[in-house]
Amino acid sequence: MKEYQKLGIIVAVFVAAYFIPFESPLVGGAIIEAFHLLQEYAREHVLFCLVPAFFIAGAIANFVSQGSVIKYFGSGASRIVAYSVASVSGVILAVCSCTVLPLFSGIYRRGAGLGPACAFLYSGPAINVLAIVLTARVLGWELGLARAVGAVVFAAAIGLLMAYFYRKDDQKRLASQMAGMDDDQSKTRSPVQNILFFLTLVLILIFATWSKPAEPIGFYNVIYTIKWPVVAALLILLGYILVKWFKQEERKDWIHTTWDFAKQILPLLFAGVLVAGLLMGRPGSDAGLIPVRYIEALVGGNSLRANLVASVVGAFMYFATLTEIPILQGLLGAGMGKGPALALLLAGPALSLPSMLVIRSVLGTQKTVVFVSLVVIMASLSGMIFGRIL
Repeated sequence: MKEYQKLGIIVAVFVAAYFIPFESPLVGGAIIEAFHLLQEYAREHVLFCLVPAFFIAGAIANFVSQGSVIKYFGSGASRIVAYSVASVSGVILAVCSCTVLPLFSGIYRRGAGLGPACAFLYSGPAINVLAIVLTARVLGWELGLARAVGAVVFAAAIGLLMAYFYRKDDQKRLASQMAGMDDDQSKTRSPVQNILFFLTLVLILIFATWSKPAEPIGFYNVIYTIKWPVVAALLILLGYILVKWFKQEERKDWIHTTWDFAKQILPLLFAGVLVAGLLMGRPGSDAGLIPVRYIEALVGGNSLRANLVASVVGAFMYFATLTEIPILQGLLGAGMGKGPALALLLAGPALSLPSMLVIRSVLGTQKTVVFVSLVVIMASLSGMIFGRIL
């Protein structure tokens, strides 16, 4: 960090401490709400969502062949294969917009093209089978179907557009990565051993993040009741794999890389959660600086403004997995249009202010702005079309 940046931070903290009216009930309540959201985030998402994701990202960076990532997800890979896999990856990953970030960062830095990586970044939290099923059951089959179709189409479209806009930059990046391609540590194990290792890590993430459905759905409730015994068995299996199939130096490298991801991403996530809580409070509360009643007044009907507001609010607000459904149920009851509801469903789970800060640290400011803008614009237009059809 440069000296003038340090000075700017010091001045900003001083000005905030000097002028913020902490005695105001609105400001004081919003600050407390921000820390409540951070506590909720820490309790529900760090240990069982982010930590497994960091270890998977570290494993990708160390044990996945860089040549294979470039071959199947690089700029020269088959678009049908790359975007088909990236666009439906969220079917098995029941993760939020923050948990997908280490995985996105891992495959992008390992050599995935910008387009497939962005398609995966969007689809990871957006195409959640349980969320789509609950959307159809609670909010109506029309919204459930539109969410499922829209999420898959969005993932591919956003990835293709990002790849087109930055094709020259991406080709230079991938050429540089191929020139400095490292040794493939996965060659010390058989393909079956590598597959079993990564499958075990992914299953730990899936079961550890499995949420209890708000509505009784037999299969999903059964999985929820057995999740922790399954996670315990998978951890024992993982321990056996690490001892028997991995060298001590490989295990150390994995831990170091995992820590690198954690120390880069976690501070930005925590800062983003605090700011999101300060501005809009926890989902379902009305204690942020921007009262929910103002948002409710702007998302009625099916106008461009209503859809745009729903998309922007969804993009900046933090939604834990599945929490968007009861929130939308309340907003629909308060007069929200079906079009803006779809716009929020397509923008909200895939983005949040915390995730934007991390995406910027990986892609840079310009690419992040373009990615977020594509999500907001496409969600707004889809909401308007859906509202008119209904």
